[in-house]
Amino acid sequence: QVQLVESGGGLVQAGGSLRLSCAASGSIGSINAMGWYRQAPGKQRELVASITRGGRTNYADSVKGRFTISRDNAKNTVYLQMNSLKPEDTAVYYCNAEVRPYSGSSYYPRWGQGTQVTVSS
Repeated sequence: QVQLVESGGGLVQAGGSLRLSCAASGSIGSINAMGWYRQAPGKQRELVASITRGGRTNYADSVKGRFTISRDNAKNTVYLQMNSLKPEDTAVYYCNAEVRPYSGSSYYPRWGQGTQVTVSS
């Protein structure tokens, strides 16, 4: 069983910063891509940023220049540094990882439980 546990969400004023963390644990063989998604009330879940095992990154246009994704492969952890936060960044943020179980040969998507980020104006 593989679990993703997020932390670091909270309430911040516009212009402020937050850092999200997501640690994967359990019977992990390897992890391919990792990423962060978000879902605001009444909207679909959207990709915020992703990072390959080799460190190649991809960002949504709305967060480019403000958010930075990084990962520590030794710790099976992905981070999202969020700067210059705006009220429209308010959402539940979900961690995602493509995980190959220790005893398996295929990769499967795994999701964290989500962490609330609220940006006040």
